[in-house]
Amino acid sequence: MLVTLEGLDGSGKTTVWEALRERYPEAVFTREPTNDSWYGDAVYRSIKDDDADSLAELFLYTADHAAHLERVIKPALERDEVVISDRYSDSRFAYQGATLERAANDYGLDDPLQYVVDVHEPFSITPDLTIYLDLEPERGAERAGATNKFEHADYLADVRANYERLRENDPERFVRIDATQEPDAVLESVKEVLAAQLTE
Repeated sequence: MLVTLEGLDGSGKTTVWEALRERYPEAVFTREPTNDSWYGDAVYRSIKDDDADSLAELFLYTADHAAHLERVIKPALERDEVVISDRYSDSRFAYQGATLERAANDYGLDDPLQYVVDVHEPFSITPDLTIYLDLEPERGAERAGATNKFEHADYLADVRANYERLRENDPERFVRIDATQEPDAVLESVKEVLAAQLTE
C-alpha cells in the first residue's frame, strides 16, 4: 500500500510523517524530493535558484520521482510493505503546475496542471491513499517562514487551487484533514484515517 502526505508548506506534513514513524516502525518511510540521490540534490539546488527555468525544474523533479519509484517505491510494494511518503506526485502536480501557470505564456500550455499530470501518467504509480492537510495559504506562508520561492502566500494560493482540482478529480483517494487544528488533533485525525485504511 502506498500512502502519501500532501499539503502546502507549513501544513505540518513532515511533523506528522515523523510521528507516524514511531507508530508504524515496520513501514517504509520516504519523501520527495529525495535527499539521498544526485537527482534530489539537483532539485534542492533549483529550489534555491529564483531564476530556475520552470520547465527545466519540472523535469528535474520528474527525474527524481522516476528514480525514487525504481529505487524505493516499487521494490517496497513488491514486498507487500506499506510505504508512507512525505510528498509525492501530487506535490509536483500542484506546485509545478502553479509555477508553469505563471509562465504559461512562455511555454504555450493551455492547462499547466494537466500537462504535469500527463507527463507522469505513463510511468508513475497512483497512491492508494492521499492524506491532504489543508491550510490557508497565508497561514502556510507564515508557518513556513517564506524561506524560498515556493513559500509565499500568493504562490501557495495557486498551489492550493491545484490541490482542490486534484481532490475533485479523485475524491475517493484523497482524505482532507483540517491542518489549522492543534498539532495533536491533526496527528490523531491522520492516525484514525490511516488505521482505518490499513485494516480494510
